[in-house]
Amino acid sequence: QLQLVESGGGLVQPGGSLRLSCAASGFSLGYYNIGWFRQAPGKEREGVACISISGDSTNSTGSVKGRFTISRDNAKNTGYLQMNSLKPEDTAVYYCAAESWTPKKQGVQPMCALYGMDYWGKGTLVTVSS
Repeated sequence: QLQLVESGGGLVQPGGSLRLSCAASGFSLGYYNIGWFRQAPGKEREGVACISISGDSTNSTGSVKGRFTISRDNAKNTGYLQMNSLKPEDTAVYYCAAESWTPKKQGVQPMCALYGMDYWGKGTLVTVSS
């Protein structure tokens, strides 16, 4: 069974840190871009960060630049999102997703576009509150 499972969410005080993990089973994550997304209550799901298959290309949304770091360990079939200096507005369910970066997509759409992801996890809740 192909699946992604997120872990590492929880309650943290403002200014604190969390490290989210995204473990793949049933397929090799090493052939996919990995994206992290989040959805806050009453809001649409948004992209947070993306990392290429090799790991040499990353990008993140402006509100988390300098605070969140995306990484991957293909040998462990796992992706990560290190979140530092957390703010209350970071509160959301965080999802990881995997994208098969096919030639058809390259040059046509950005990596880790919401509509382009092939597999999704069920999410992990991050709550930033004092």
